[in-house]
Amino acid sequence: MQRKWLITGGAIIIILLAALGLAGCGSERGFSGNLNLNSQQQGIWVNGEGKVTAAPDVAILSAGVQAQAISIADAQSQASGAMDKLMTALKNGGVAAKDIQTQNFNIQPLTRWDNTKQDQIITGYQVTNTVTAKIRILPQESYTLDYKAGRIIDAVTAAGGDLTRINSIGFTIDNPANYQAQARQKAVADAAAKAKQLADAAGVKLGKPVYITENSYVPTPIYRDVAAKAEAAPSTTTPVSVGEMDITVNVQIAYNID
Repeated sequence: MQRKWLITGGAIIIILLAALGLAGCGSERGFSGNLNLNSQQQGIWVNGEGKVTAAPDVAILSAGVQAQAISIADAQSQASGAMDKLMTALKNGGVAAKDIQTQNFNIQPLTRWDNTKQDQIITGYQVTNTVTAKIRILPQESYTLDYKAGRIIDAVTAAGGDLTRINSIGFTIDNPANYQAQARQKAVADAAAKAKQLADAAGVKLGKPVYITENSYVPTPIYRDVAAKAEAAPSTTTPVSVGEMDITVNVQIAYNID
């Protein structure tokens, strides 16, 4: 019996609250009836895309040396000598010192399993030294980026000898700002055309933009493996293909409806 009274009392409270809410709708502090749950339901929202294709102007070469010897001192001495020659080849090929950066330096033991001792036995040491070099075309140079990159690969391979390691080469655009600006204009024009088409189809007048956001994309360097032999300098330059890259800008724009 007591539970029935509790339920009845709760129902009465709910009815009273609902009545008070309805009574307040006409007051200044009451519910206006214009609740906006999502501002994106207003106006016309469109996405636009702009893309510009350009040739890379920088090649990024990953190269280095790797030496093995019984002692750390001998392995490091061999690696240092080969690396000095490799660095000289890069600089003589037109790579600025500021564009050469150490990527990896590693000394690790070489081991084999000894069945008698049931343990790993150190048989020597391996020293690896790798750098990345940005290859650019200087104003006074007349040849192309792919030709210069091929020549530098050949020079580095010959300089380091059998210790040379050519890991990969990639291409990028050093300063993509101008291309991004062009792509941005295309993206905004694309969005405006879509919004105008939607407005015309709906029979409304397109207003001014009230919201704009952008997302740009510049591809990171795509690295390719490079096979290089160190026996002797090749009679022809190592073939390298630069290709093209796409710089893309995406925008989202909201327009008022007048």
